[in-house]
Amino acid sequence: MRTRLLPLLIVLMAGVLLALGFPLAVSLAAREQQRVVVDRIDDTARFAALAQFVTAGPAAVTGAKGGEGNERLNTLSSELARYHDLYGIRAGVFFRDGLRMAKAPADWRLPRAGSGAEAFDEALAGRRSHDPPQVWPWQRGRLTVASPVVRDGDVVAVVVTDSPTGRMRSRILHGWLVIAGGESAAMLLAVGAAFRLTGWVLRPVRILDHATHDIATGRMQSRVAAASGPPELRRLARSFNEMADNVEEVLEQQRAFVADASHQLRNPLSALLLRIELLGLELPEGHEEIASVRTEGKRLARVLDDLLDLALAEHTAADLRLTDIAELAADRVDAWLPVAGREEVGLAYTGPSAITGWADPVALSSALDAVVDNALKFTPQGSHVEVSARADGETIALTVADGGPGLTEDELARIGDRFWRSNRHQNVSGSGLGLSISRALLTAGGATIAYAPNEPRGLCVTITVPRSKP
Repeated sequence: MRTRLLPLLIVLMAGVLLALGFPLAVSLAAREQQRVVVDRIDDTARFAALAQFVTAGPAAVTGAKGGEGNERLNTLSSELARYHDLYGIRAGVFFRDGLRMAKAPADWRLPRAGSGAEAFDEALAGRRSHDPPQVWPWQRGRLTVASPVVRDGDVVAVVVTDSPTGRMRSRILHGWLVIAGGESAAMLLAVGAAFRLTGWVLRPVRILDHATHDIATGRMQSRVAAASGPPELRRLARSFNEMADNVEEVLEQQRAFVADASHQLRNPLSALLLRIELLGLELPEGHEEIASVRTEGKRLARVLDDLLDLALAEHTAADLRLTDIAELAADRVDAWLPVAGREEVGLAYTGPSAITGWADPVALSSALDAVVDNALKFTPQGSHVEVSARADGETIALTVADGGPGLTEDELARIGDRFWRSNRHQNVSGSGLGLSISRALLTAGGATIAYAPNEPRGLCVTITVPRSKP
């Protein structure tokens, strides 16, 4: 869930930052250009004032067109030259017909097209030129600003400035880099906040998932700490704990009922079996009906014993110890060798002589006995059952592989269910509870049991035991 929620939050935060960053960058560029334009307007106004004095009289105008010795004109020319030398800005004063009054540098010509010509025409109309188009850092444009020179209410000349934009574009680019750095830092903070937020939101979900898995695998005591996360998830955790309490109570009542019923039925059944034996003494030897009744009575007694064992296995807590799994497996193989010899089935242990893991020795022995017993029942004469142990990372795999008929995929999905037996093996003695008891015994100690086909034929049962304490 985190892999889906985290990208969504990051995309939303990135969208918010970009939505704020782009207008800020555009505003910064416009502010920088506006500052330059305002400076140029002030400069053109100052030059327009000087030019107004130059054109104060007809003689001055004539001198401007070709006369000599005009002191004010010289002052204007020197101001324009010094302005160009100091700032690198081309500036000039031009009559209405485009002839120069004064300009700097000397080889600069009044633009006849583009934004410069438009600014000149607007100034001739008695208006300051409009703000030039925005210049972006990747452009190499120039800023042209024009102001009219007015005398006696008439526009007699125009002051034009043509500014380079390198410094302005550098300032805009520097400001954009600052904005980008701030956006990047904000994005990193947003990602960190998203990690913390998703962790805070999903932590109860992870705990709930872990507790659900524990309960699904038989650890009914697992509960969820409802102390963190959003209120809805805390409420869900409390509801889950209440549900787990109710389920555990129902299962406990069921186990208690099975155990009590099995225990209470054993005495009447024992008495009944005794009376059957006494009745058999009164009947001819080899009587088929009494033999059938005796067999069914013993089968019923075995089912009751298995039910009681299952109830006790599901109720008793595991006594975990650091156990030599290899030694325990070899010992159980030795104990079953007489049965294997009687059935004419090979039985052997293969694997290391010592390998330790955490398990309840009694429970693991009982579970292994049930698995080996099941393997010997279904393995035909002359075939082989192999018990092996190996370390597999943080677990120990204890495997029992037989050479029996095996099970189909559908049967593998049901094996271990209570009272379930394959339709092909109904003639084999048993209650159908042995593997259920094994699973209950193993689950209490943190171990698992799994079933798979054995190659080339048969069933492979794998008991997994943790190497570290659960």
